[in-house]
Amino acid sequence: MQQLLNGIFIGSIYALFAIGFTLVFGILDRLNLAHPAVFAASAFVGIELVERGGLSLWAALPLVFVVGAVLGLLIERLAFRPLKGRADAHFAGLISSIALAGMLIALLQWRYGPDTRRFPPGSFPDTRFEVFGAQVTLVQVVILAVSLALMVALTYMVTRTRLGRGMRAVAENPTAARVLGVNVDRVTAVTFAISSSLGAVAGVLFAINVNTAQLGMGAAIELKGLAVIIVGGMGSLPGALIGGLLLGLAEVFAVQYIGSSWIDVIAFGLLFVILLLRPQGLLGARKVREV
Repeated sequence: MQQLLNGIFIGSIYALFAIGFTLVFGILDRLNLAHPAVFAASAFVGIELVERGGLSLWAALPLVFVVGAVLGLLIERLAFRPLKGRADAHFAGLISSIALAGMLIALLQWRYGPDTRRFPPGSFPDTRFEVFGAQVTLVQVVILAVSLALMVALTYMVTRTRLGRGMRAVAENPTAARVLGVNVDRVTAVTFAISSSLGAVAGVLFAINVNTAQLGMGAAIELKGLAVIIVGGMGSLPGALIGGLLLGLAEVFAVQYIGSSWIDVIAFGLLFVILLLRPQGLLGARKVREV
């Protein structure tokens, strides 16, 4: 039971990160590889707000959400919008997002140096609960609650609001959406802002969970995020949630029963097995090629 709960907690962070990834890909058909840099930068910003700003984690989280949204707008404006008219806009945007990520990480290194940073002692109460014989910390409960709340809010927004209808229209056919009066540029910018804000919160939650923030933490989770959206189905928000939880569970049980050196073998082995059995992912739709 202890490992099951641990897998759910870490899987919820993976899911939150991957949902931000798949939101841009599913709606705009763009792969934003600056997303991991936002993940790392936001962890450093969260520590800065708590350590130097004197804020509690409760007050820092909404501010980190806003910082992530601003970074998302900058990524869309600098790395993707100038290239949207090009024939190779998909590939060019991918490369420019990698370049922007490198610049962001370089700025972090200039500001904070290469050393690992941690939250100040006592930033979060070390309260523990017993659930079915397993020990659960208050940090883990908050991580799960925040992740689920953001996922539910995002699902409601996409399915029930005017903005969500605009996003789905753009995902279906941007040209037709523009003809019908949808402001495609605005929907694109908001999509990037929401995606990066989710990645930002995931970065802070991950740093809280391990009490560590490093420059390379985004790169470490990038491949796992891509694996999650492939396992769940490209562009599927519920699929990203399920994929994140499956990856988290696979990792903790691999550590428990095989060894920590096998963690990536098991995690990405799961990816290959699912793709062999269901190439479109767990909740992905099989596309029909028109000729």
